[in-house]
Amino acid sequence: MLAREIMSRDVITVSPEEKVDKAARILVENKISGLPVVDANNHVVGIITEKDLIIRASELKVPFYVTLFDSIIFLENPIRFNNDVKKYIATQVKDAMTRKVFVVEEDTPVSEIVEIMQKRAINRVPVVRNDKLVGIITRNDILKSLVKTNG
Repeated sequence: MLAREIMSRDVITVSPEEKVDKAARILVENKISGLPVVDANNHVVGIITEKDLIIRASELKVPFYVTLFDSIIFLENPIRFNNDVKKYIATQVKDAMTRKVFVVEEDTPVSEIVEIMQKRAINRVPVVRNDKLVGIITRNDILKSLVKTNG
Protein backbone atom coordinates (compact mmCIF):
# COMPACT_ATOMS: atom_id res chain seq x y z
CA MET A 1 0.00 0.00 0.00
CA LEU A 2 1.28 3.46 -0.94
CA ALA A 3 0.90 6.92 0.58
CA ARG A 4 -1.42 8.11 -2.21
CA GLU A 5 -3.87 5.33 -1.37
CA ILE A 6 -4.48 6.36 2.24
CA MET A 7 -3.57 10.06 2.44
CA SER A 8 -6.11 12.75 3.16
CA ARG A 9 -6.20 15.05 0.16
CA ASP A 10 -8.12 17.97 1.63
CA VAL A 11 -5.31 19.31 3.77
CA ILE A 12 -5.95 22.32 5.95
CA THR A 13 -2.82 24.47 5.92
CA VAL A 14 -1.61 27.73 7.32
CA SER A 15 0.99 30.25 6.13
CA PRO A 16 4.10 31.16 8.13
CA GLU A 17 2.81 34.74 8.52
CA GLU A 18 -0.54 33.65 10.00
CA LYS A 19 -1.25 34.60 13.61
CA VAL A 20 -0.69 31.83 16.15
CA ASP A 21 -4.15 32.46 17.62
CA LYS A 22 -5.77 31.74 14.26
CA ALA A 23 -3.79 28.51 13.86
CA ALA A 24 -4.96 27.41 17.32
CA ARG A 25 -8.56 28.21 16.37
CA ILE A 26 -8.23 26.16 13.16
CA LEU A 27 -6.93 23.17 15.14
CA VAL A 28 -9.81 23.36 17.62
CA GLU A 29 -12.57 24.00 15.08
CA ASN A 30 -11.43 21.14 12.84
CA LYS A 31 -10.63 18.73 15.67
CA ILE A 32 -7.10 18.14 14.39
CA SER A 33 -3.78 18.24 16.21
CA GLY A 34 -1.45 19.67 13.58
CA LEU A 35 -1.25 21.79 10.44
CA PRO A 36 1.32 21.84 7.66
CA VAL A 37 2.78 25.31 7.18
CA VAL A 38 3.16 26.14 3.48
CA ASP A 39 4.63 29.06 1.56
CA ALA A 40 2.96 30.84 -1.36
CA ASN A 41 4.11 28.04 -3.72
CA ASN A 42 2.57 25.30 -1.53
CA HIS A 43 5.99 24.07 -0.34
CA VAL A 44 6.01 22.63 3.18
CA VAL A 45 8.16 24.93 5.34
CA GLY A 46 7.09 23.68 8.76
CA ILE A 47 4.37 22.14 10.84
CA ILE A 48 2.50 23.60 13.79
CA THR A 49 1.00 21.27 16.33
CA GLU A 50 -0.88 21.35 19.60
CA LYS A 51 2.44 20.62 21.28
CA ASP A 52 3.98 23.77 19.79
CA LEU A 53 1.05 25.85 21.00
CA ILE A 54 0.78 24.28 24.46
CA ILE A 55 4.14 25.84 25.31
CA ARG A 56 2.39 29.23 25.27
CA ALA A 57 0.06 28.04 28.04
CA SER A 58 2.82 26.54 30.14
CA GLU A 59 5.12 28.08 32.66
CA LEU A 60 8.63 28.54 31.31
CA LYS A 61 11.28 26.83 33.38
CA VAL A 62 14.78 28.24 33.25
CA PRO A 63 17.35 25.46 32.81
CA PHE A 64 19.17 24.52 36.00
CA TYR A 65 22.86 25.37 35.93
CA VAL A 66 25.94 25.51 38.15
CA THR A 67 28.99 27.71 38.03
CA LEU A 68 32.32 25.93 38.04
CA PHE A 69 35.63 27.77 37.64
CA ASP A 70 33.88 30.87 36.28
CA SER A 71 32.04 28.78 33.67
CA ILE A 72 28.34 28.18 33.53
CA ILE A 73 27.45 24.52 33.10
CA PHE A 74 23.86 23.82 32.17
CA LEU A 75 22.45 20.64 33.65
CA GLU A 76 19.45 20.85 31.35
CA ASN A 77 19.20 21.58 27.64
CA PRO A 78 19.57 25.36 27.05
CA ILE A 79 18.78 24.94 23.33
CA ARG A 80 15.38 23.47 24.18
CA PHE A 81 14.80 26.40 26.54
CA ASN A 82 15.67 28.90 23.77
CA ASN A 83 13.24 27.16 21.40
CA ASP A 84 10.55 27.15 24.09
CA VAL A 85 11.05 30.87 24.70
CA LYS A 86 10.59 31.58 20.98
CA LYS A 87 7.37 29.56 20.94
CA TYR A 88 6.21 31.10 24.23
CA ILE A 89 6.38 34.66 22.87
CA ALA A 90 5.44 33.82 19.25
CA THR A 91 2.69 35.79 17.58
CA GLN A 92 3.16 34.37 14.09
CA VAL A 93 3.15 30.72 13.04
CA LYS A 94 6.72 30.95 11.70
CA ASP A 95 7.96 31.64 15.22
CA ALA A 96 6.07 28.76 16.85
CA MET A 97 6.21 26.05 14.16
CA THR A 98 8.54 23.08 14.00
CA ARG A 99 10.82 23.64 11.03
CA LYS A 100 12.21 20.14 10.67
CA VAL A 101 9.41 18.33 8.86
CA PHE A 102 9.59 14.82 7.50
CA VAL A 103 7.71 14.60 4.19
CA VAL A 104 7.13 11.65 1.87
CA GLU A 105 6.34 11.25 -1.81
CA GLU A 106 3.02 9.81 -3.00
CA ASP A 107 4.61 6.48 -3.93
CA THR A 108 6.19 5.90 -0.50
CA PRO A 109 5.11 2.56 0.98
CA VAL A 110 2.94 2.93 4.10
CA SER A 111 5.34 0.63 5.97
CA GLU A 112 8.10 3.25 5.52
CA ILE A 113 5.78 5.99 6.75
CA VAL A 114 4.95 3.98 9.86
CA GLU A 115 8.67 3.53 10.48
CA ILE A 116 9.27 7.29 10.15
CA MET A 117 6.42 8.04 12.55
CA GLN A 118 7.67 5.56 15.12
CA LYS A 119 11.35 6.49 14.85
CA ARG A 120 10.69 10.26 14.94
CA ALA A 121 7.74 10.12 17.39
CA ILE A 122 5.53 12.15 15.06
CA ASN A 123 1.79 11.91 14.42
CA ARG A 124 1.53 13.17 10.85
CA VAL A 125 3.56 13.20 7.64
CA PRO A 126 2.86 15.59 4.76
CA VAL A 127 2.78 14.01 1.30
CA VAL A 128 4.36 15.92 -1.58
CA ARG A 129 4.55 15.74 -5.37
CA ASN A 130 7.28 17.82 -7.02
CA ASP A 131 7.96 19.32 -3.57
CA LYS A 132 4.38 20.64 -3.31
CA LEU A 133 1.88 19.49 -0.70
CA VAL A 134 -0.77 17.12 -2.06
CA GLY A 135 -1.89 15.30 1.09
CA ILE A 136 -1.18 14.29 4.64
CA ILE A 137 -1.06 10.98 6.45
CA THR A 138 -1.89 10.78 10.13
CA ARG A 139 -1.75 7.84 12.49
CA ASN A 140 -5.54 7.74 12.17
CA ASP A 141 -5.28 7.33 8.37
CA ILE A 142 -3.00 4.35 8.89
CA LEU A 143 -5.40 2.80 11.40
CA LYS A 144 -8.33 3.30 8.98
CA SER A 145 -6.36 1.54 6.23
CA LEU A 146 -5.65 -1.39 8.54
CA VAL A 147 -9.32 -1.72 9.42
CA LYS A 148 -10.31 -1.67 5.72
CA THR A 149 -7.61 -4.23 4.84
CA ASN A 150 -8.41 -6.59 7.71
CA GLY A 151 -12.14 -5.94 7.92
